[in-house]
Amino acid sequence: MHESSPHIITFGESMALFMPQEHKSIERAATLEQSFGGAESNVAIGLARLGSSVGWFGALGDDPFGKIILKTLRGEGVDISRAQLHADAPTGMMFREHVAGKLAVHYFRKHSAASRMKPEQLDEEYIRGAKLLHVTGITAALSEDCRKTLRRAVDIAKEAGVLVSFDPNLRLKLWSIEQARETLLPIAADADYFLPGWDELKLLYDTDDYEHIKEQLNQLKAVSIIKGKGDTTVILNNGQEESLPFYPAEQVVDTVGAGDGFCAGFLAGIMKGMTPVEAVRLASINGSLVVQMRGDWEALPEWNIVEQRLSAKAWVER
Repeated sequence: MHESSPHIITFGESMALFMPQEHKSIERAATLEQSFGGAESNVAIGLARLGSSVGWFGALGDDPFGKIILKTLRGEGVDISRAQLHADAPTGMMFREHVAGKLAVHYFRKHSAASRMKPEQLDEEYIRGAKLLHVTGITAALSEDCRKTLRRAVDIAKEAGVLVSFDPNLRLKLWSIEQARETLLPIAADADYFLPGWDELKLLYDTDDYEHIKEQLNQLKAVSIIKGKGDTTVILNNGQEESLPFYPAEQVVDTVGAGDGFCAGFLAGIMKGMTPVEAVRLASINGSLVVQMRGDWEALPEWNIVEQRLSAKAWVER
């Protein structure tokens, strides 16, 4: 194993995030809170908090936003040794608000440093030295170069016998469903763990016929984890099907980041030697804790809290 590689590696775009306090619209807000978010960096923080060895890389602007993202990730115990700051392109930004009771997100990510990632910038040895590479479809949607970079990273992992985990994270604001299918379905075919949502599958396979979709997924070599089919998560593994109900959340404050929390929990479980079903149980607890606080990654729990829920120990208030 490459001496400087963490067990799990992920990469993608992380963006500065601004949102009004409480549930206000940006138009009516006098001040905005600053944070950051990105599917892959959220997953990396979630994994680090669960005790996993994890690295994140990506391209950020050499600006205050890029610097705070890297400092925070490093402070959370994520290896950022392969992340890059670019002076000639900015860190992407997103603004989130609640309008008429619905969440709205405004992206300013065109020409961002992340959208300029190229395959030749990948540290191939770093990827080869990991046990698992986790990628999402968001990276592929950013630009043609990003698409090639994602494809190359998956190829490097496969050649080296590194497991590949793939969350399609379909974002139709970034590209058309036709473009998405063309890129994402081949990556799903190469993955060892495929983590789509039920709504994403209906779009990717252009049907809401569960039996047909199941047939397609059973042709993949991956263990497929279908999130949000009703109130359950479905595990398809080697032709076997199992469903687990969602772990209940005491209160739902903010659903953003729940999927990333689920993903971090699942991968942490797999790395701890759990079966896919046991890992989904852990993932479900992790996701349910994330929705009980605001923010993309701030609510991601530490291992001791999840472990208590997992073993159903009673909470002892002192």
